[in-house]
Amino acid sequence: MQNVNMTEKRHTMPARDPSERCSNFCEVMLGYDEETAISEARRCLNCKARPCMEGCPVGVMIPDFLALVAEGKFEEAYEVVRRTNALPAVSGRVCPQETQCEGRCVRGKRGDPVGIGYIERFIADRHMQKNDCIPRKTISNGHKVAVVGSGPAGLSCAGELAELGYEVTVFEALHLAGGVLVYGIPEFRLPKEIVRRETEELRACGVEIVTNAVVGRSFSVEELMKEYGFEAVFLGTGAGLPRFMGIPGENARGVFSANEYLTRINLMKAYEEGAETPLFPARKVAVVGGGNVAMDAARCARRMGAEVTVVYRRSAAELPARREEVVHAEEEGVRFRFLCNPTEVLTDGENAAIGLCCVEMTLGEPDASGRRRPKPKTGSEFTLEADCVIMALGTSPNPLLGRTTDGLQTGPHGEIGADGAGRTSLEGVFAGGDAVTGSATVILAMGAGRRAAKAIDEYIRRQACHSEPRRGE
Repeated sequence: MQNVNMTEKRHTMPARDPSERCSNFCEVMLGYDEETAISEARRCLNCKARPCMEGCPVGVMIPDFLALVAEGKFEEAYEVVRRTNALPAVSGRVCPQETQCEGRCVRGKRGDPVGIGYIERFIADRHMQKNDCIPRKTISNGHKVAVVGSGPAGLSCAGELAELGYEVTVFEALHLAGGVLVYGIPEFRLPKEIVRRETEELRACGVEIVTNAVVGRSFSVEELMKEYGFEAVFLGTGAGLPRFMGIPGENARGVFSANEYLTRINLMKAYEEGAETPLFPARKVAVVGGGNVAMDAARCARRMGAEVTVVYRRSAAELPARREEVVHAEEEGVRFRFLCNPTEVLTDGENAAIGLCCVEMTLGEPDASGRRRPKPKTGSEFTLEADCVIMALGTSPNPLLGRTTDGLQTGPHGEIGADGAGRTSLEGVFAGGDAVTGSATVILAMGAGRRAAKAIDEYIRRQACHSEPRRGE
């Protein structure tokens, strides 16, 4: 192990200037160089207890890969990460490390935690730059598994199973693989070329990806198992059904769910000149919500040339979005109105949005989430001018699979019932990620995909054992 770097401050990652980046969709964060990555990796104390690993949903051997980076062994470090993380270039960009691995780093007790996510991103990017997708397919074990959905849960599950020798086919409803990674997260946070390269890595491992295939419409889960010969099915269909407030005027022209708005931007490239599905040129945009999706929508609208205000019913201290994303939004000119809640979308004579009626809020006693419950303040109504309103209030799983799959238990919001290992009410059918939990983080979905892959492997092995003839028969 190299000498430990005892500097208390982490190395900052260079970023594009706010005045430049708020008018384009180029990636904001520019990444470490080799020298910086090595120096930052040397800040790791290689603790025996390894608390950082306890905070990683996919179980990356963090001290091991940091030690290799500290020695300049970048490809070896990548291989260590890749053993448990199928999408390291993605997670290095969008994983909330500050509340997970870095949140438990011992260096954070006296100074900044080690920049684990920044280093993970560096080694993944370097691998992509230095290597084409090298075929690394494991010898087939003769068993077939279907994965429904090519988002982080599905891709993680598929990658794990492929490494174990399974013949894996991923079915994706859209025309591009990646799920929320391609339709939900903006280019300036997660370039789509990165997602494409990560999925190509999985294809190099033997994973087949079939797009434009809607399971529940094109064919059913039952047909996948009985007619197509898949011995197990993993459902990783995500949570793409948007929620609304139910206030007057929500059906007006110019009111979007964050899902629709971001899909138009990210998947359909509405920001490009001559786009086939352009967005109308809004002047003033109100984004309702305070999570990462709200920040993404607000920053996209800013890049589309609008004045943008985020309306959030609690205070700044309760914002659920990552602090880094909030800071970037503020730097780019996004405004925030805290302790405010919409009551009506105002419209003109042609049912087009022209404003958002709001009421000021105060914080009362904590609710079930542990945050203080907001209550309206009497006589505090006011109006925000807005010709576009984006509702970023969370999402629910699509109920299609529950309605078309006999015996599959689902919850009141369409979420698929599954245990911690991903086992559902149907034998051989597993599920994980947002389809089970509702809207959550990319890395939690990846962790669910990994756990389900292990359970699928155990299930198929057990089935194979029971089907083997006894000696002498």
